[in-house]
Amino acid sequence: MAKPTVHDIAKAAGVSLATVDRVLNARPGVRARTIARVQDAVSRLGYVRDCHAANLARQRQYRFAFVLPEGPGQFVGTLRRAVAEAIAAQQGERLSASIVSVAVNDPHEIARRLRSVRPDRHDGVALLVPETPQVRDAIAHLKNAGLAVVALASDLPHSARDYFVGIDNRSAGRTAGVLMGRFAGHRAGRILVVTNSLQARDSLERRLGFDEVIGSEFPQLRPLPTVESYDDPDRMAGIARRAAAASAEIVGVYSMGAGNEPLLRGLRSAGRLGTLTVIAHELTPVTRQALIDREVDVLITQNAGHLVRSALRVLRAKTDGMPIFEAQERIRTDIVIRENLP
Repeated sequence: MAKPTVHDIAKAAGVSLATVDRVLNARPGVRARTIARVQDAVSRLGYVRDCHAANLARQRQYRFAFVLPEGPGQFVGTLRRAVAEAIAAQQGERLSASIVSVAVNDPHEIARRLRSVRPDRHDGVALLVPETPQVRDAIAHLKNAGLAVVALASDLPHSARDYFVGIDNRSAGRTAGVLMGRFAGHRAGRILVVTNSLQARDSLERRLGFDEVIGSEFPQLRPLPTVESYDDPDRMAGIARRAAAASAEIVGVYSMGAGNEPLLRGLRSAGRLGTLTVIAHELTPVTRQALIDREVDVLITQNAGHLVRSALRVLRAKTDGMPIFEAQERIRTDIVIRENLP
């Protein structure tokens, strides 16, 4: 049986093709009774709209923005490259994306930059920023302006965002807990836990998952309170150096977020690398080399290319009012050791 067309809808609803087009594209100027007749015909006929063809016919251009932390962070750098690669690969899809850099430790500046994303120039935004009251208000402003909003890598669950693209970070923290317990063996002692900031939802969820597993399965290990570097590499290096040198009780280090290069630098200067179990997140040039040099035992990572491609698909679906294929957008948590480096 041939698939129903807009001509079939017009005939079934007793309206013109122009009226069907207005209803399908949610344009004004159609009475509520007529809209109901068209929608009823769509339902009865089982019409499924081909948004790709419709957008091609209208010369529709998708315009998205990625709001990412500024600075030299290697994972963010990987995301930036993945955005460029994804856009280059989808040139025929009439899709463009810009990158907006923000200082993640300044919620007021983040809010200002978000409010500068104009709805007449953008259809949607993907965000990798901490969730603060200022950020929540700015996201509500974007949604009220009609933009699709996706949280990227670190969720913003209490905001008006449409969707989260990233791994289950609580599960990732539990995974880190199991790995720490197994790699540490029968050693008892303290675990140094570091991150850039616990304002980042991914770090907060990872810490919760980590503590759940360590507390229930490896009571001989005692995680220390999380130390935050606040995007200051010298602070991170100093924390790692002083803590590792001062306490022989520290048997492991769990790095939940950015800052692995200064962390490793500090541990190296304290002479503790090789004596500690070190677990970190994200495969970058620095962590890859650390695995090769046996300075890091295991990485918990996610595919940056998949993250970006998924964010673009979700933003397009939300822009078109289409469903999201959940299985396609599920981001896998990968465990990388020296022996299985890709």
